Amino acid sequence: MKVLWTSDYEIGIGVIDHQHHRIVDYINQIYDHEGAGSSRDATEDVLYKLLDYTYSHLAFEEALMEEAGYRDLAFHRQAHEAFTRQVNDLRQRFDDGEAVASELAEMLQGWLLRHIATEDAGYCEVVKRKLLEQNPRHYENWVEKSVPQYFN
Repeated sequence: MKVLWTSDYEIGIGVIDHQHHRIVDYINQIYDHEGAGSSRDATEDVLYKLLDYTYSHLAFEEALMEEAGYRDLAFHRQAHEAFTRQVNDLRQRFDDGEAVASELAEMLQGWLLRHIATEDAGYCEVVKRKLLEQNPRHYENWVEKSVPQYFN
């Protein structure tokens, strides 16, 4: 089922909210392709873009937490690693010819929305306090320098 993005999914860090919204857009494209009976190649293209963007987002999020000195970074990384294993298993099944695009989109949707509400809510206050409030110019410069490393 497609996701309707609302402000309830925002954590208050613009660059992260934008990335989450973009992941939701990709998830919705998977649903669109599946519903329209698009070719496997078309679905594969969107699926790989979604996965690449998601992996880049996770790495960027971890770098942001590290920059802010977030004390639960190791726990957050473990959550990302467990999620990545699940995604890689589904991706392998897709590569092996199974029709798992909808299953993958549903799993990503559920995980992302749950992750935003729980784990991301935990670090956003630290990032806001340590980077946005105390040193906003540094944060802006850090984001400007860091985004190209993770997103093409």
